[in-house]
Amino acid sequence: MKKDIPFLPVEGIQVVVARKLNEINEYDWQVFVINRKNEPIQNVFVTSQGYGEVNDEKVKTSVLRHFFNQIEPGEHQLVETIMPDVFHLNNEYWVSYFVGNQIFDKKFTFVPDSIVEANLVPIPALDGLEGILHE
Repeated sequence: MKKDIPFLPVEGIQVVVARKLNEINEYDWQVFVINRKNEPIQNVFVTSQGYGEVNDEKVKTSVLRHFFNQIEPGEHQLVETIMPDVFHLNNEYWVSYFVGNQIFDKKFTFVPDSIVEANLVPIPALDGLEGILHE
């Protein structure tokens, strides 16, 4: 049962929305999971969705699911491309993974309009790409 599973705090895992200049000199926005732990994380499951209100109506995007066998220490994994059309919504990434036999689980939510140029910082783990980092 879920109540019998100890969920320890997530440390050393980051989610970042980064931008990268493409071949037509426009920005593509991508979401990455970064493993800052000293050990690999395994069976990494990421769900993503956007939700919020537009003109007083509730809006939800489709839920996308991504699975990665393992992310090595100090490595990152591209999760998905994200369109600027949804930056005005809450963009939620729910990351679950194992270290050994222990499961870890955390929601990372980028609040509406937080993915903006003013919030960009260099992300050294992504070879200097600029992005919005969530820990």
